[in-house]
Amino acid sequence: MSDFAGMEDLLQDFLIEAGDLLSGVDNKLVDLERSPEDRSLLNDIFRGFHTIKGGAGFLNAAELVTLCHLTENLFDKLRNGELSITPEAMDVILAATSAVREMFGFLESATQPPPADPDLIARLKATLAGEAVEIAQPAARPAEGVGLPLPGEPAWDLLYAAVTGKPAGEPGTAAPPAVVAPVNPAPAEEVIKAAIGRRATDKPGVSGPVGRRDNERQRDNSIRVDTARLDQVLNLSGEIGLTKNRLNALRSDILSGRNDSETLHALDLAVSQLDLLVSDLQNAVMKTRMQPIGRLFQKYPRIARDLARNLGKDVELVLVGEETEIDKTMIEDLSDPIIHLVRNAVDHGVEDRAGRIAAGKPEKSIVRLEARQEGDHIVILVADDGRGMDAERLRSKALAKGLITDEEASTMDERQSYNLIFLPGFSMAEQVSDVSGRGVGMDVVRTNIQKLNGSIEIRSQQGKGTTLIISLPLTLAILPVLLVRLGEQPFAVPLAMVREILPIDPAMIQDVGGKATMVVRGEVLQILPLSSLLGWPQERAPQYGVLMQAAELSFILAIDSFAGREDAVIKSLDDFRPKGVAGVTTLSNGQIVLILDMKELLGAAGDHRGVPRATLMRGKEVPALAS
Repeated sequence: MSDFAGMEDLLQDFLIEAGDLLSGVDNKLVDLERSPEDRSLLNDIFRGFHTIKGGAGFLNAAELVTLCHLTENLFDKLRNGELSITPEAMDVILAATSAVREMFGFLESATQPPPADPDLIARLKATLAGEAVEIAQPAARPAEGVGLPLPGEPAWDLLYAAVTGKPAGEPGTAAPPAVVAPVNPAPAEEVIKAAIGRRATDKPGVSGPVGRRDNERQRDNSIRVDTARLDQVLNLSGEIGLTKNRLNALRSDILSGRNDSETLHALDLAVSQLDLLVSDLQNAVMKTRMQPIGRLFQKYPRIARDLARNLGKDVELVLVGEETEIDKTMIEDLSDPIIHLVRNAVDHGVEDRAGRIAAGKPEKSIVRLEARQEGDHIVILVADDGRGMDAERLRSKALAKGLITDEEASTMDERQSYNLIFLPGFSMAEQVSDVSGRGVGMDVVRTNIQKLNGSIEIRSQQGKGTTLIISLPLTLAILPVLLVRLGEQPFAVPLAMVREILPIDPAMIQDVGGKATMVVRGEVLQILPLSSLLGWPQERAPQYGVLMQAAELSFILAIDSFAGREDAVIKSLDDFRPKGVAGVTTLSNGQIVLILDMKELLGAAGDHRGVPRATLMRGKEVPALAS
């Protein structure tokens, strides 16, 4: 039974408010470390923590109250001038806020949190007493984020047996893998439960909450909406209701025989008004989904600060455009990619103090995280003032790892060389650390951005820094599409991928490597028939081509005709989604059209995407190419 039976709504309200407060406290702590004399910051931090403590007390979360009270006492001494702000004291405070956030994880599963780590409590008390405290930073941590016992300890034997089903040390069993001892190992019972939970959830078709609480959180489907926006929706709904009544009255008049010009003119006006109102209502409803991106950005200063301190660097993360609004559904999906880009900028992008001094730069590095709206897109930048990227080194590393061939390396320009970091398995790190070096990350970042119908671009200058630019649609619910046809069957392709539409001139088509191609402004582009990508028989030679850009691939999509542009309201196919189909939309004439996922179609076709010139022009006389 839940520890909070009958208090579920209060618990959820507390978690939402306290989560925002704690993120704000973390950011203010990072600011305070830079401006230790700012008493207003300390007062804000104190008030935020006091509010969290009060809510925890109302929920009878005694252990959370205890931790908050100790930390609050520390803030009180700092603001009264009894203690000074040092990096070591800030480490202890930030460790306490991390522990509070972990306790929130227990509350999310409707469970009272256990006591805080005794070592953390001891460090807090020592700091309160004015004693110097240092937190040892481990060289590496277990990947799962749960402290593991060492081989040979009784807890290890229990864990090994729980995971493998065999007693530790049994003849014929593999030796237990080396495990790095954590700073604060979790109790053996928790470790075993977590390990068993992971083992159970690894099995196909099996899922469960055990062992997932710390590593996986349910998507937050709630949303905060400004009441002014809801009032606008309500007013528009009322106006649409009045217009509906007017249309019903006109319908009755027309059915009763009134078809004079005045009645028809009134009908035309009513339909036009309804069209405007529905469009306004659609925009107003879409705005209720929009949230300030600052709610996503607020956790990054703490992440950048902790990593920079671990690496011995002086880095300031500057946030710009926090008021820029973005679709709520994107916020959680963007969280991990941006974390990775910020960590990369701190770890790889900026130099250490000695390197910056040698380069004639200020000791402090600046990493800028910026968001802005450009037309119907949101642009997010992660920029650093570090060493920049060396295109030649990137190509050499990719060659050494066997990710590209000599021929590919020799034809790459700078932009293509920078994009090598998105290849799976690519890494410039010489040694594997808990931050980087395993060759995973940037490929996942690009994949996740593309899933949001976005793109990512790199700009870099050696010695000056690197900027990564993410471009995303304002919303995922409405997608601008180009309607194309195979015969009479329409399909929708994302307009963001379309560069231009051009006629397919048989005289301009030639075979390169057995595949039909065309040269457009000096660029040799492969022609990919839509029928071939869909697995349909090709009944006629295509009349038009859509020049498309998908990631690093530019190509011409061969079609029979096109039917213009539309803003498609996407309806997902949750129960049954054919490969290569992103969803469906309904046209103004009521026809249902499939929205194609071009990246998935291209991936499914692999190297068999193109067709020879003769196959492409089947059913049409093919003129000889000019020599």
